[in-house]
Amino acid sequence: MLTGRSAEHLVTLGEGPHRLQKEAAQAFEKMRQAAIVAGFDLQPASTFRDFSRQLAIWNGKFRGERPVLDKNSQPVDISELTTAERCELILRWSALPGASRHHWGSDLDVYDPSLLPADKKLQLEPWEYEEGGYFYPLNQWLSAHMAEFGFYRPYAEDTGGVAVEPWHLSYRPLAQECEKLLTPHVLISAWTGQEVAAADWLAGQMTEIFPRFIALSPLKGAHHGVA
Repeated sequence: MLTGRSAEHLVTLGEGPHRLQKEAAQAFEKMRQAAIVAGFDLQPASTFRDFSRQLAIWNGKFRGERPVLDKNSQPVDISELTTAERCELILRWSALPGASRHHWGSDLDVYDPSLLPADKKLQLEPWEYEEGGYFYPLNQWLSAHMAEFGFYRPYAEDTGGVAVEPWHLSYRPLAQECEKLLTPHVLISAWTGQEVAAADWLAGQMTEIFPRFIALSPLKGAHHGVA
């Protein structure tokens, strides 16, 4: 469950295809109903993501088959970058396979489709949720009310690891338990028999990567974690 190789812990939201753990799904539905009363159509953009999907994202970005963004959300040409430089950029926006919070069934990305202009595509980039962005009103409502339903933003601040992701919510009662159980050993073990791009380099750098991009900071609490 921790590393996305099982889906037995999940239930379907509504008619699907989104899935969460039952407790998180129930909490999200309560929050969604409250959002409706406040005038928002709160919907999931992404929920559970399995290991294979995260592996495809990671490998695709490392090989230049998927866009890689800089700290300002601008595309980067990675063809001349070293392994270390590639991994650093990718980790800012995408988790390692086996290390995504989306594996747990406690986390989801949210938006309001009614606020998205008909000629625009959802990007899940910070500007969409900041003042002047499409989802700024929803963002403000979530900041004021999500804790009432047990949710928080693990990437509310930029502490030098994962970028700010105002759309990413964690259901605290479940996510904090998973945080305690995921270790470097568990993560690297999940890669056995899998073709993870730069696996050897990543394993050798795990003592630096894990606290910076994966484990919650004991000082920052809910402001740092895995995407």
